[in-house]
Amino acid sequence: MERLPTHPGERPHESDASPGPARTAPPTPPPPATAAVDARGIVTEWSEGARQLLGYPPSEVVGQPAARLLADDAGTADGAALRDAAGRERWSGTVALRHRDGRRLRRELLAHRRTADGPVTEWLVVSAVTGTPEGQTPGGQTPAGTPEGEAAGGGTSGSEAAGSGTSGSGRLGEWAFRQAPCVMAVFDADLRLVRANAGMEQVLSRTEDQMRGLRLPEIVPHPVSDETEAKMRRVLEGGGPQQLRAGAGPAGTGANDGWSTSLVPLEDPAGHVRAVCLAAHQRLQEHLARQRMLLLSEASARIGTTADSGRTAQELADIAVPGLADFAAVDLLDAPRHGGAPSPAAPARPLAATRTAVRSVLDDGPTASAAGTAGTAGTAGTAGTAGTAGTAGTAGTAGTAGTKTLYPALSPVARCLAQGHGALYDAADPDLLRWARQDPGAARLLGSTTHSVMVVPMRAHGATLGVALFGRHRHAEPFEADDLWLAEELTAKAAVSIHTARRDSREHTSTMTLQRSLLPQTLPDQGALDIATRYLPAGTRAGVGGDWFDVIPLSGARVALVVGDVVGHGIRASATMGRLRTAVRTLADVDLPPDELLTHLDDLVLHLSADESGTDDTAESAGGIGTTCLYAVYDPVSRRCALARAGHPPPAAVTPDGAVRFLDVPAGPPLGLGGLPFETFETELPEGSLLALYTDGLLAARDHDIDEALDKMFAALARPAKTLDTVCDRVLTAMLTHRPDDDIALLVARTRALHADRVAAWDLASDPAVVARARKHATEQLTAWGLDDAAFITELTVSELVTNAIRYGRPPIQLRLIHEDSTLTCEVFDSSSTAPHMRRARTFDEGGRGLLLVGQLARRWGTRHALTGKTVWAEQSLSPG
Repeated sequence: MERLPTHPGERPHESDASPGPARTAPPTPPPPATAAVDARGIVTEWSEGARQLLGYPPSEVVGQPAARLLADDAGTADGAALRDAAGRERWSGTVALRHRDGRRLRRELLAHRRTADGPVTEWLVVSAVTGTPEGQTPGGQTPAGTPEGEAAGGGTSGSEAAGSGTSGSGRLGEWAFRQAPCVMAVFDADLRLVRANAGMEQVLSRTEDQMRGLRLPEIVPHPVSDETEAKMRRVLEGGGPQQLRAGAGPAGTGANDGWSTSLVPLEDPAGHVRAVCLAAHQRLQEHLARQRMLLLSEASARIGTTADSGRTAQELADIAVPGLADFAAVDLLDAPRHGGAPSPAAPARPLAATRTAVRSVLDDGPTASAAGTAGTAGTAGTAGTAGTAGTAGTAGTAGTAGTKTLYPALSPVARCLAQGHGALYDAADPDLLRWARQDPGAARLLGSTTHSVMVVPMRAHGATLGVALFGRHRHAEPFEADDLWLAEELTAKAAVSIHTARRDSREHTSTMTLQRSLLPQTLPDQGALDIATRYLPAGTRAGVGGDWFDVIPLSGARVALVVGDVVGHGIRASATMGRLRTAVRTLADVDLPPDELLTHLDDLVLHLSADESGTDDTAESAGGIGTTCLYAVYDPVSRRCALARAGHPPPAAVTPDGAVRFLDVPAGPPLGLGGLPFETFETELPEGSLLALYTDGLLAARDHDIDEALDKMFAALARPAKTLDTVCDRVLTAMLTHRPDDDIALLVARTRALHADRVAAWDLASDPAVVARARKHATEQLTAWGLDDAAFITELTVSELVTNAIRYGRPPIQLRLIHEDSTLTCEVFDSSSTAPHMRRARTFDEGGRGLLLVGQLARRWGTRHALTGKTVWAEQSLSPG
């Protein structure tokens, strides 16, 4: 019998008390079952929890196929689900497993793809609850490993612990925890998840039941998880509340998503830390503003890296996806529209454009939705999937680059282009729906899952170049005004680059056309030199420069060779080159010596600089200051060459025996400095010698130094060649391994000589009676050369020129005839510097008609001056016979 107490309030002795229900300590939660499976399906890791769950020791599982642990074969739904998980980063689902003793267990598995630094990829598989045979339940008890009551403090249920003791307050506390607008979770003393609110479930895309009993690194393997768990352990050890580093959010949201995360200790009434509460909220606006600024800063470096308009458009699409949009398309108008302020009304006719660039979030391959089946993967230029819970999204097709697009007159695109600014549209916008009904291409572009669209015109310097389209279907948030501002900034950068590239392209084409028109189209007929030339424009964005060459026939069978280089690039440099080339030809016709010609050219450059200095301060506008020039005159009769240069590289000469050397021509200052002298250098060149004149672009190679470049040029010039074209090609091949950074002009000439049998000269007395003797000498010489048909014109020319020298000049007087292949030149020298000039003779004038006859009968005539005296000459063409 039960012993009653002898005094009121006396409690029964423990030994006499009746045996009541025994109190037991809460069960120790079992460890989670974890395993690792490599890409071949072989188990590489096996935890103690996995052994407790399925009964297999590690020695029987590690190194074996994981498929042996499945209760069903690969053809079942479980096998299909596992195959579907192969293309994802994360997967969860219920799978039937086979216990070591043969029992069948269905367990919720959570799998993460875990990729190391090397090429090895494996899966981490986690199960939070130990096994129960299929068909059995835990009997209504709290499952092992989910100590809700213990964590809440003393055997009460989680719902009760959340309140203050009354059922109504408990329910309110539970609702507040579940529906809190921030992310909240509770981890017990073993750092296993006990509670998770709806925000935590949404962020990690897992339910509370799927995560209960797991540590955070087991739920989502991520460096942020490791950092968070380390700080939670510090909280449990008495370190007080902890904050995660700025930007770090719950694992799985990324390390820089603008989160503010706190870890707070949960204490029992006695002050002992029993659990840790994780609370996080996203500073969305601050984060978005920072992300927009970072994207805009990145665009400065990534948009407009080349002069290719198509590449710039693609750079715009690449930087917009996925940072701003889920897909982007850039269309350039077939005919850019120019003008001032945009019209407020849409154009009356459709707009034709070319799809130049496309980009989608699915360009790099398939991705999985957050909480359901993976959406259908799109190809390049295809909008991605919505990825909403449990359904596959449909992709909107952005089209491929190069396709033609025709925008209806009243479409949103046409309206935005007409208004000149961007616009936001949602999927239910009537204008967008009307456009999709009118245009099948728009319907494919928008797709059934696109919920927000931006249309931004591409304008630069008053011209509308095209339009950029941006859409969202994976981002849950619609576009807002700040997104439109960012899109307009990005598009403006691309538009400026495209406009500049097109302008540079037009200028380059115009410059090339001008350059070709100003350079010699054909080489003149002359018998003093065999000549070959090459001109290579620069291959850089700076454009064509002002390099030029020229061949100018002179009197007395002589030939002038010119090579020059105008400083700068572009149309201005080419125009300056044309002026200087014309000036050189004009001065050469006057038969000035090389040093005097460069002096006059220097004065011209100074005048050009003065004319342009008031309009532009750039280096290229200085009228050619710094221009270099080399001028050479070769005489085949004397085989002498006179040269002068203004800051230009010296010419190379190759003698018939193969010796190569630079001609020692004084350098002289570049043109445009003024006040500095030039000096003429003369040398005798044996017949068959080679002269090479060039601009400095030939020596300015980036892959070798100047000495190596000179050695290569000398070797190419010294090699025997049948034609001068072969010599030019050899020189360029030896010197260049890529398109030159500067223009290159190359002129190669081989000397000829007029021997004594082609030249005849007579000294004449200053007596009018000698004129008849001069005509006789000329007639006899023509007979000797077999040129009797030219005797009549030659007699008239000799008679007039000798008479003028006797009457107006001073002795000594000399007559010289030069016979080239198709030209006969008559020259009369006297020591007077007075030059004859043609005048109109009146009716009763005795003189003034002789030079008129010479000018009519000769092909050309003129006067050249020497240090003492002058030579009056006249050329006549010889018939082919």
